[in-house]
Order: sequence, then C-alpha cells, then structure tokens
Amino acid sequence: MIQIGVSACFMYPDAERPVFGPKTLAYLEQDMAHYLTRPGVIPILIPDLEDPLLEQFIDNMDGFVFQGGTDLSPVSYGEEPIGQWKGDRQRDKYELRLMKLAMKTGKPILGICRGMQLMNVFFGGSLYQDTSTQRERAITHRNAALYDALSHEIRFTPDKILEKVYKGSSSNRVNSVHHQSIKSLGASLEILAECPDDNVIEAIGYTKAPDGWVMGVQWHPEFSARLGEEIIDSSKLYDCFLGQVKLLKSES
Repeated sequence: MIQIGVSACFMYPDAERPVFGPKTLAYLEQDMAHYLTRPGVIPILIPDLEDPLLEQFIDNMDGFVFQGGTDLSPVSYGEEPIGQWKGDRQRDKYELRLMKLAMKTGKPILGICRGMQLMNVFFGGSLYQDTSTQRERAITHRNAALYDALSHEIRFTPDKILEKVYKGSSSNRVNSVHHQSIKSLGASLEILAECPDDNVIEAIGYTKAPDGWVMGVQWHPEFSARLGEEIIDSSKLYDCFLGQVKLLKSES
C-alpha cells in the first residue's frame, strides 16, 4: 500500500461554530481526498505534532502532498502584511517544519496552490500578497463567485517535466483559485509553467532533485471535475507524481 502524507488545513477555535467551537480542527478537503485516493494508494493527514512524534509520520510516508487553503503570512517571508492579507502564520510554521522533514527523506513532494507558494517560501522566495493590486497587468486569478470555474491559458517551459507530461494535450488551460502568487523565486527552483497573459508563475521545480521529484503547481488539479475537458487532464499530474513515488519504493 502506498501512503501519501498530506499537510493539514486548519480551522481555529470559533465560539460561533456549533460543533467543536472551542477546538482547533485539522482537515483534508474532500475533493483532494478523492483526487489522491486510488487502488493501492491512500492519503494520510499529518497532524500538527511536536517533531519527535511528527517524524514517525514522516518516516512511514512514501511521498508528500501540501494542499491548498489560506494565505501564507507575509511574516513568513520577511514582509509586513498589507491591508486585510494577514495569512495563517500558525499553519506556516507547521508546514515549514513539515517541508523540512519531508525534504530530508528525499521522497517525492507535490505542492498544490498554497503548497507551491509554501515551497517557494521554504527555499527563500517571496510572494505577492495580493496579485491583483501588486503585480502590474495581472489578469484575474481568483473570483470568489466563479471559484473553480475560473480558468486561463498556461504555457509550459519547453523540455521540462510538465511540458513532457502534457505534450499533445487537447487543452492548454488550468483552473485558477488564488490571489497570492510568486514574486521572487526561491533558491534552486526553476519555472515549469507560466500564465502567458501576465507571466504569473504557475508551476515550479527543485533543480537539486531528479526532474519532477519536488514540484509545485498553482492550479487545483483536485477541482478539475468542474470544468472537465476545458482544462488539462489532472490525472496526468498525479500519475507523474505517483510514478516517482513507485520508483523510489521499488528501489527501497
């Protein structure tokens, strides 16, 4: 059985919430759970634990997925928040610890939306706190009403892993549900895809690991059912990731 460790999303104590109001909830978004689960492959939510206990989870996983969700706190990449964009510093601390431990294992890592942004910050990069106001000529990358029905074209970097994965694809579009985006690229990272309309970075890879071993995408492959064939086939991305996981597992 292949076990994919997944970083947790959090809901913090809220007196107005009728269930578990005083408690912090750690969760895996349902579409993500469906996306990551296959015959012989199960996702396992990794809780926020102290390092000695967290390491037990890490050691028993075959690969790691960092899921989307709330903004990163600008404090996590050395900036002061602007306006309402405070982010989730508590989740950042947990996931940055998790990323450090996951990197030490040498096992494949996939970051999705926030997960890609977290990967960039882990390697010393920074983000636009609000793409629409901070980046000139940016198209709309997030619309609360449209949510995962919003899409735009994508341009893969020639001869890199995602260009090879999607060569001959019938679509060149992805969904778009983010308002933060990469400003400065982290050390030892390369661009795997961009939005051709405004050059916002849409996918990154780590250059000191095999091609595609550690990578992140800005779109949400787990939300692909909404637009279907209008966007690229999300299963190809996960097939690529699982191929890396199976390769390592077969060698161990």
